[in-house]
Amino acid sequence: MCLLSPAFARPMFAALMLAATFAAESDAIAAGPPDFRSAEEAAFLADNDTAMSKMMDGMSIKPTGDVDRDFAAAMIPHHQGAIDMAQAELRYGHNEKLRRIAQEIVVEQQQEIAAMRLALGQPLPPSAPAPDQLHAMPCSSTASTPCASPSNDRSTTRESK
Repeated sequence: MCLLSPAFARPMFAALMLAATFAAESDAIAAGPPDFRSAEEAAFLADNDTAMSKMMDGMSIKPTGDVDRDFAAAMIPHHQGAIDMAQAELRYGHNEKLRRIAQEIVVEQQQEIAAMRLALGQPLPPSAPAPDQLHAMPCSSTASTPCASPSNDRSTTRESK
């Protein structure tokens, strides 16, 4: 994967722009919420502040002497931070273009995390649905997660209407 290829540069640029935007918002949170801030916006900003803090902590690595491992050790939490911020956009955002970009960030950053782990011979974590997708999971008696209630299930089929 070439670092200057459009396939790599576009999601990286988007993730960096999101990180810079949310870093500025984190400063606004620390200054105290203005009176006009909605509960939804406050929750969004709190989620992003948490994601940024977790990402920055995770990127603070102790060098091992192995450049490849150190690179991956810093980049994996960076990519996970972009995923966490994009998921906050999906939870609270209303602009369909930004929501689409956020979906792309989630998918592309997960793929890059998997590629870095595989390149280093690390095991991949078990597959799991995104937190925003749990409501759309089909209900089965063998499911390891609770089934969605009919009132919260957005994936209603024609047969069940």
